[in-house]
Amino acid sequence: MNYKDYIVVIPARKNSKRIKGKNLRKLNGKPLISYSIEYAIKYFKRKNIWVNTDDDLIIDLAKQYQVSTYNRPDSLAEDETTTNDVILDFYDHLISEEISFENIIILQPTNPIRNKTLIIESIRAFEESSCNSLMSVSILHKKFGKIKNEKYQPINYEIGQRHQDLENLYYENGLIYIFSKKILIEDKNYITHNTYPFITNDIGSMVDIDYEDDLKLAELIVKHYN
Repeated sequence: MNYKDYIVVIPARKNSKRIKGKNLRKLNGKPLISYSIEYAIKYFKRKNIWVNTDDDLIIDLAKQYQVSTYNRPDSLAEDETTTNDVILDFYDHLISEEISFENIIILQPTNPIRNKTLIIESIRAFEESSCNSLMSVSILHKKFGKIKNEKYQPINYEIGQRHQDLENLYYENGLIYIFSKKILIEDKNYITHNTYPFITNDIGSMVDIDYEDDLKLAELIVKHYN
């Protein structure tokens, strides 16, 4: 299935603070970024899938998949660079190249495990909502707090409260983001206060690779589910 009004972008910078060369690290024998590229290819035309990077090795890998590539400026590959900065620069490139699109989907390479229905269901939810952006979230059903003056202070519960009585809270899990060209023009931001929370609680929602242990967990899950 192809969605002609959508552009998919897979942002992948070369350097990483915690895992060197993270986006090309092998996960079950395959570069990490390959999972997101291969997932996108199942649903979109290759020319509408863009790998956005400052890494020549990642560019070479993307070309093997025959997807589009954008070599971002070095100034947008720093530790302080936000995804929003990357997206606004990429948007300018799409406009300058007169590429037709109405919406953009972000698939982060650090979230390699997505179920088959994620794209279909999230696009449907986005289009049926009155929101101008969508992000995937998961339930955070935990008792958590902070330590202040060497003392523990609960945040979302009272001491002694039953776990089953907790109010549901949610966290941004990074599996998928969708947003309109219109909101980039108006707000200069791909996530706004008018964002639809697309709830996902499958096992892939737990995997967001930032540390070596995250990579080990992903390896176990991929091997088990393959």
